[in-house]
Amino acid sequence: MSHASPHPDYPTLEDLIGHTPLVRLQRLAPQWLQDRGNVLLGKLEGNNPAGSVKDRPAMNMIRRSQERGEIKPGDTLIEATSGNTGIALAMAAAIRGYRMILIMPEDLSIERAQTMRAFGAELILTPRSGGMEYARDLALHMQSQGQGKVLDQFGNADNPAAHVESTGPEIWKDTHGRITHFVSAMGTTGTITGVSRYLKGQNPQVKIIGAQPAEGSRIPGIRKWPQAYQPAIFDASAVDETIEVNQSDAEDMARRLAREEGLFAGISAAGACWAALQVAATVENATLVFIVCDRGDRYLSTGVFPA
Repeated sequence: MSHASPHPDYPTLEDLIGHTPLVRLQRLAPQWLQDRGNVLLGKLEGNNPAGSVKDRPAMNMIRRSQERGEIKPGDTLIEATSGNTGIALAMAAAIRGYRMILIMPEDLSIERAQTMRAFGAELILTPRSGGMEYARDLALHMQSQGQGKVLDQFGNADNPAAHVESTGPEIWKDTHGRITHFVSAMGTTGTITGVSRYLKGQNPQVKIIGAQPAEGSRIPGIRKWPQAYQPAIFDASAVDETIEVNQSDAEDMARRLAREEGLFAGISAAGACWAALQVAATVENATLVFIVCDRGDRYLSTGVFPA
């Protein structure tokens, strides 16, 4: 007896992850961009079902782990998260039938916590003072106590692999191979590592630029890790240059993107855009792509956008 779906022509939610649009910015410093022959493109990852670029690795980590027989529906999964990965994992766990425990510093935006709970995830909030490092340590401690399996976005090769398999090829195809510069926020580093691996495989001359927070800046989704917590998936050779972004510049760019482009993006996306504009001011005849990691409505309670 066949167990094939009786309705194979209709996609499931899982099928809609990826294939996000690439859009050209029109009003942010357009004259000097045009004078230099440059084009600036944003990849709208907020169009994914759970609203961020993290939908890709979240689903890939669960899917591949299940295929290898490491987990099965009904199991408990644990992850330390600063927000978007947690939301994406909560969605993916709901789709595939897992119990999801997310560990998150208490100072992150309330919209994120509410969204995770809406998908059925259980939240453990950790002290702000401990940051993500404490949350990561607690996740591993819970796993050692037999309370569930840590997917470990920071050390799981299925994270960057998602971008090698989908994000990178989409960018290459949608720019018709013309991309010269790729700019991404650096958090877990899965996006920049995976996209770089694919794009440099197509054309080693493509420049990969990472956006990191300047000293003293707190930008959700962008961070520098202490050496002991450097994500194991990070490949330093994949990044040609890093640009430090001030919190005030990222927040101002988020407001400008909404007002001048009609692009309501999150703060890390705006930080990547700011970095891309710094690069665009120094090059000619370039096609620059930056990742619009998520949407701005995930940050309304932070006060970045006017009430």
